Amino acid sequence: MAQKKLVVVFGATGNQGGSVIKSIQGDPRTAQEFKIRGITRDTSKPNAKALEGKGVETVAADINNKDQIKAALQGAYAVFAVTNYWEKMDAQLEEQQGKDIADLSKEAGVQHLIWSSLLNVNHLTNGKFPNVEHFDSKAAVEQYIRDIGVPATFFMPGFFMSNFEGFIRKSPDNDNAYILALPMPDDTPIPMFDAGDDTGKFVKGILTHREKVLGKRVLAATDYETPEQIMETFKECFPKGGGNAAFVKVSKDEYKGALAGAGMPEKAQQELYENMAFMHDYGYYGKASLDESHSILDEKPTTFKDFLSKSKAFAELK
Repeated sequence: MAQKKLVVVFGATGNQGGSVIKSIQGDPRTAQEFKIRGITRDTSKPNAKALEGKGVETVAADINNKDQIKAALQGAYAVFAVTNYWEKMDAQLEEQQGKDIADLSKEAGVQHLIWSSLLNVNHLTNGKFPNVEHFDSKAAVEQYIRDIGVPATFFMPGFFMSNFEGFIRKSPDNDNAYILALPMPDDTPIPMFDAGDDTGKFVKGILTHREKVLGKRVLAATDYETPEQIMETFKECFPKGGGNAAFVKVSKDEYKGALAGAGMPEKAQQELYENMAFMHDYGYYGKASLDESHSILDEKPTTFKDFLSKSKAFAELK
């Protein structure tokens, strides 16, 4: 029997990393081909112990510690790397984390680095929206990976469906109605993505189609849906409690004011406003089709209707 190839998964106990592990282990073909080393900060926690119980090698490593990352990458065939900008809201830090992983992957002879990336919104919009740092910092790492010549594929997660569990809320003017209030037109195309269930589906496809996707971006989303369509799906799923649901376009000031009321600092308010505002005219993925990315999947991605049906956030409406 051929020796299994080692896949190192960052954020192993998180949403994206956990999904990757689940998909690889859940498919007999990839379970036979790959073994997994999960990177987490604390291997003593219950989530890490649960992974060990499923045959995952867990390694404690801090993404800011190059020596620990270097050790964690030894012997790796492939690496799935994801960073968390929102933990510190520091673009330079996220960029350095990604560049360190890239350098150390090259040094370790990694044959397939899968970087969780996003587009550079500042470049895409010709400087109109220069503050979407959590996109631009990942894009900078992507370019660095290309520049230094690490064999890589760029996994581009879409707009998390889970965001709508917080976005869709009871109207302040009508307790019997739910609203989605965002600073964008109602026909804005949003690439819908279930990070918890579908990250692994796309990453598994990347691993099993290496030659096809090397150097390419894989757009991880089920489909494009507009705010209007999103609320129609919401009403369809919850005809009783959500029957009066509607989309409301709000102004920049109204949107930032709501974020301020939730305790968000000005920097984050502006970043999230620009994140919403650029999508209509420029496209989350630069208006690219999802068809080529879907061609590597052997499992159907989750629809928003499917997501809502299992969501606990709206359990009272069922």
